[in-house]
Amino acid sequence: MRRYLLRHGKPVAFYSDKAGIFRVNAKQPQGGDGLTQFGRAMTELNIDIICANTAAAKGRVERANLTLQDRLVKELRLRGINTIAQANAFLPHFMQDFNQRFGRPPRNSYDAHRPLSSTDDLDDVFSWQESRRVSKNLTLNYKCVMYLLDPTDAAREVRGKRVMVYETDGGQISIRDGVRQLAAKPFPREQARITQAAIVENKLLGAVLSDIREKQLLRDKQALGSNKVTLREKERIRHAITSTSP
Repeated sequence: MRRYLLRHGKPVAFYSDKAGIFRVNAKQPQGGDGLTQFGRAMTELNIDIICANTAAAKGRVERANLTLQDRLVKELRLRGINTIAQANAFLPHFMQDFNQRFGRPPRNSYDAHRPLSSTDDLDDVFSWQESRRVSKNLTLNYKCVMYLLDPTDAAREVRGKRVMVYETDGGQISIRDGVRQLAAKPFPREQARITQAAIVENKLLGAVLSDIREKQLLRDKQALGSNKVTLREKERIRHAITSTSP
């Protein structure tokens, strides 16, 4: 999609099937704003997505794919191409030749593509974006990694609120509150598994203790639902949870 936009510009709409990349197909999706990552990217670029509702529209695309796959394999064989690098180098020539032989001029030659504007930051648009809630200790979790926000005024303002986590294709992570970027440091959750005589930096102690407490509460809840724990022990666990709750 990025290469298409850089070459042709932004179309008015894309006509697609109902695949999960284009629309949320779950009847009752949990969380989110009802958009897929692709749908969100298209919305930011002001491009609409139209999903086909007929088998004929879907079949036309699939029939074209079958034709291309059949012809391309034979073309590669005739030219003795048997590596991915050689095939990728040959593709532009194949596409140009195919379009010249079988392409048809449109009824209306008007090009509805719009040029990319200076505000269309494709790095941001095509990043993976997810919402996360910031804890009271200025931490959040993303892909099994705890991130510690630097204790700035901007970070304190988002305590208990949701922020956006941006991940680029290269794996770079940034955390933002709107347009503000919040400085943060990754802290793998595995490091929060404190053992006897474990060494923890003082600035990380609050976050580590909070993570430990969450795990302890989870183990206590699992014990309450177990048939192997006696009623007296369950009562003791309930009392401990109540007495230590903030």
